Amino acid sequence: MEFLNQTFVRRFAAVTAVATWFLLVAGALVTSTGSGLSVPDWPLSYGQWMPPMVGGVFFEHGHRMVAGTVALLTVFLAFAIAKTESRTWVRNMAFTAVGLVVVQATLGGLTVLLRLPPAVSVSHAFLGQSFFCLVAVLAFVLNDTSDAARLDPRPEERGLFWFSVCLTAGFLLQLFLGASVRHLHAGLSIPDFPTVYGGLLPPLWNAQIAFHFAHRITAYVLFAVTLVFVFRLVARERRDKQRVFLCVAWVGLLVLQVALGAITIWWQRPVAVTAAHLAVGALCLAASVLLSFRLGSMAGVLRGQVAQTRWETV
Repeated sequence: MEFLNQTFVRRFAAVTAVATWFLLVAGALVTSTGSGLSVPDWPLSYGQWMPPMVGGVFFEHGHRMVAGTVALLTVFLAFAIAKTESRTWVRNMAFTAVGLVVVQATLGGLTVLLRLPPAVSVSHAFLGQSFFCLVAVLAFVLNDTSDAARLDPRPEERGLFWFSVCLTAGFLLQLFLGASVRHLHAGLSIPDFPTVYGGLLPPLWNAQIAFHFAHRITAYVLFAVTLVFVFRLVARERRDKQRVFLCVAWVGLLVLQVALGAITIWWQRPVAVTAAHLAVGALCLAASVLLSFRLGSMAGVLRGQVAQTRWETV
């Protein structure tokens, strides 16, 4: 296959990452519009491959169509990487993505067949964003034309790397809390913002309020810590353009995410805003993962994996 060259695979990986992000948006629209059981069967929709696209069926079956497209893109990307990429860890990552697609499709089917159990729905949401991060890292690695991995390791940056890993773990926790809020229908269990029932703490507690309050507190902590961390990163090394870009994008996305969270409360959960809140949250998580990967390669922690940055001639 002559078209399987470095330029094609790089672009195809980027397209797959963008398509995966749109899949998250489609999933968010299903939840935000309450269309999760508009199609009660799976894998077919009312026994058909293409039912009438009306009402909630448009969102639910549309989500399935986007998911099927992303699955095909992921399988082909893995095939293309296996044919052209010399780095074993990159090929393994591509095949891991295929495995996650299969697991994610299974969870999606169980979500419908078991009629939206919260545990399965939250797992489906969590795995979906984790899959997006994996595809984003693949696209980042394949499109990385910098000389970072060819530079001498910088052991002094290992502390920054491990701190970024801890921050990423915090964003994963926030993702779990946000998915729990959505699937427990707790988005308005605390109806005001930034106050909590007019004060600092809820006057009463239940599972919905607890998850919502934890989601808010975690957001505040992550926002503050990320600002300090980004300031230190940029001040330490302004010449690393990729690092500076990721940092600026990260902060911009966080500001937008906080604003969307506030508007979600103030405007009583409009569909477009709640879907955007999830979509931007996915980008915040992906930026954190990519920055951790970047710092790890610069610090030498991932040196064995990223030392070979150039493609073989196809």
